[in-house]
Amino acid sequence: MQLNIPNTLTWARIVLIPLFVGVFYLPANWLGMADKNFWACVMFILAAITDWFDGYLARKLGQTSAFGAFLDPVADKLMVGAALVMLVELGRVDALIAFVIIGREITISALREWMAQVGASRSVAVSFIGKLKTTAQMIAIPVLLYDGTLFGFSVRQTGTVLIWVAAVLTLWSMGYYLKRAAVALSEVEKS
Repeated sequence: MQLNIPNTLTWARIVLIPLFVGVFYLPANWLGMADKNFWACVMFILAAITDWFDGYLARKLGQTSAFGAFLDPVADKLMVGAALVMLVELGRVDALIAFVIIGREITISALREWMAQVGASRSVAVSFIGKLKTTAQMIAIPVLLYDGTLFGFSVRQTGTVLIWVAAVLTLWSMGYYLKRAAVALSEVEKS
């Protein structure tokens, strides 16, 4: 395991996960719900920023590594999964939405692993639709964690719409990746 700036940022993201979840378990006399929402939202946003920043720095500083390539998506999935489970617990996200998003992440991770083993990993490289899904998801989750009023209006409805958009894009992108993998696998079998 190589310890460099990008990997340190990824580890920091993993450390933030129990912190932003744990905020909701603090006694109410320590922190009111509005403050819990605010701090969980801030920590999730910090974690999301480190996600972008660690990849950027790894490329910019020439510090890419096999361990970093493994750890980064694991940290992403843990972060999103923990947030979705917490949002279901808080009654802000439907369990079906969480199941669709988490299930897709597990399915595509397994698919990418399998495709790498058969030498066809390029067929399931990140697509534009996958990036759109991630964008909708990474905006929806902190908005739903915040769950307050911003500029005079409640943001929960916006977060709910965005998480549904993310769920639709999740299914669409999963179908896209599965179709590409099927084509690649049929070509591998022919050769």
